[in-house]
Amino acid sequence: MAAALTNQLHALVNNMFATGLLDEQFQQLQMLQDSSAPDFVSEVVTLFCDDGERIIGELARQLDQPNVDFDRVDSFAHQLKGSSASVGAQQVKNTCIQFREFCQQRSRDG
Repeated sequence: MAAALTNQLHALVNNMFATGLLDEQFQQLQMLQDSSAPDFVSEVVTLFCDDGERIIGELARQLDQPNVDFDRVDSFAHQLKGSSASVGAQQVKNTCIQFREFCQQRSRDG
């Protein structure tokens, strides 16, 4: 059972690399995992997801305001971009870059 789950996980991660969802930074994280820190990658990814959920919630709240503070929205997008880059979440990072461009244009239409 454990071997089958491990194989499924490897296939999923390989697919994420193939589709550009992950980049080489994720491989760097994987290389830091060893017997002294066997759950390192899952802990880092869990922290990223928890923080990402908080940031996305704040982005949604900010964008729901009648007068959007684009500097504040840009700050949250910058935070998410940084954490995405640190875990190798390439597509999330790229989306944040585009999102920040819309903030600089003061546009909700992105």
